[in-house]
Amino acid sequence: MKNLLNAFEPITLDEMKSVKLMNRTDTKFVTNTSRLRQLLKMARQDYYVQDIDGQRNPDYDTTYLDTRTFDMYAQHQYGHTNRQKVRFRTYCCSNLQFIEVKTKNNHRRTKKNRIEVWDMDLNEVSKRLFLQQNLHYEVDTLQPVLNNHFNRITLVNKGMTERLTIDTALQFGNLTNGHHLDMGPLVVIELKRDGQVFSPILHMLRQLHIQPHGFSKYCMGSALTGHDYLPVNRFKCKLIEINKLIKQ
Repeated sequence: MKNLLNAFEPITLDEMKSVKLMNRTDTKFVTNTSRLRQLLKMARQDYYVQDIDGQRNPDYDTTYLDTRTFDMYAQHQYGHTNRQKVRFRTYCCSNLQFIEVKTKNNHRRTKKNRIEVWDMDLNEVSKRLFLQQNLHYEVDTLQPVLNNHFNRITLVNKGMTERLTIDTALQFGNLTNGHHLDMGPLVVIELKRDGQVFSPILHMLRQLHIQPHGFSKYCMGSALTGHDYLPVNRFKCKLIEINKLIKQ
């Protein structure tokens, strides 16, 4: 993978400021590492790769919060609009940490609000104020429920109109029951862009028969590692497809 990424021209964090896409449309795809290698070979002429101090595939660590009755999970399970997720995201290579609230509205647009933090203590005033301003749920009902760890490749098209994140080496740790799961060769790709601008990667994905496939790390991780009382009916087909990709 390192040699494939080294073939891309680099882009720095400062150069990426014009493609933050904090209010965007997201399209997700799920594949495996074999097809990812093919995709990277096809994309190297049209995309830059994010480079942070020489790292092009850095580690990310995320802890998701939910209410004690898993209301955010349930909102996604039943397909409700205006649903939310809240998480602590750590960029391991820089030790930067943020608390983030993602809101998906009924127009399928995602808005992300975040602030930098130093720890995951929800009693701290600035965190509570941030959550009270951005989250639909009471802060005191929240608990950490799922951890995930992965490596992320970030590509930016040379027109600077979209960003592609590619997550590999996914691992889930359920914080309510201690279950751990390594997702092996599974790859989660997310295309992020404002509106329906032209996307070079879409044609490449079609050529490789990589189809759009919803994948919420929080919901899939919870469904795969969670207690029996978490409903999974809406996710059953996705879980079957994911298991097939893992075994390929």
